[in-house]
Amino acid sequence: MIVRYIAYRLGLMVISIFIISIVVFFLVRLKGDPVDVMAPPYFSEEQRDELRRAWGFDKPLLVQYRIFLSKAITGDFGLSIAYKTDAMRLVLERLGWTYLLTLAATIIAVAIALPLGILSALKRGSFFDLSVTLTVTIGMAMPSFWLAIVFIIIFSANLKWLPAFGALEPKSIILPSLVLGLGMAANLSRIVRSSTLEVLRQQYVVTARAKGLPERIVIWRHVLSNSLIPVITALGLQIGWLLGGAVIVEQVFAWPGLGRLMVDAVTLHRDVTVVQAGLLWFALSFLLINLIVDVLYLFLDPRIKVTA
Repeated sequence: MIVRYIAYRLGLMVISIFIISIVVFFLVRLKGDPVDVMAPPYFSEEQRDELRRAWGFDKPLLVQYRIFLSKAITGDFGLSIAYKTDAMRLVLERLGWTYLLTLAATIIAVAIALPLGILSALKRGSFFDLSVTLTVTIGMAMPSFWLAIVFIIIFSANLKWLPAFGALEPKSIILPSLVLGLGMAANLSRIVRSSTLEVLRQQYVVTARAKGLPERIVIWRHVLSNSLIPVITALGLQIGWLLGGAVIVEQVFAWPGLGRLMVDAVTLHRDVTVVQAGLLWFALSFLLINLIVDVLYLFLDPRIKVTA
């Protein structure tokens, strides 16, 4: 049954990617003719037409899309207009850095949000709970670029503990992952708290405590496992957001990720091949994360049944 469900979801992913490819292909061409960026100012109109024919921009858009789709299926997105190298290889090189940053930020967020959210729910109404709630509210309202600048001033400029830019050494990932992880933890801890409070009111938790089970057993076996479903949902959405939303942080810290590459491709080079490849990879990553979250539901809660 699970295999059939996964196969069904993979089929939906193929349809989604096809629709996204149409949207991406036509949207990136709304910015204008890429030849305006590619051609030097001294090019004559004949030279510009020759360049347009060489890249296939002289064909009707539907013909261009058919050619694009037939090649994209095999992983061929063409050459990057700005870097004159394979666009997909360029995207995959940068994607690894974005995945690494996302993984580090997710580990930080989970390590902070789970204990804070659970303890806040167990000590509801206490000074600790109020302090966590206030901190979470401030964290959710704090812009990531502002926090990034503050961290650079404190830990790089003043204390000189950590590098401010680039990815030349392992500890370069600490500041950008902290900025992303703290913002993610603020939202996630709020969800952990509300989910834990909901489970604590359930009859099976009251019964487990009435039987005299140790509190750690009640929390670990009955509360935590049953409060994870909304947390996993939020975590999946947050990871998807990090993949596409880390652009500002990558720009501030000069992190060589896909987000920074995409910003340069759109604003500086009008590099349609890189934009198309990058956006499709972002979409595919987000769809895969949603699939993983849905499959995890089946193992976390046996009451969830997969229907045809």
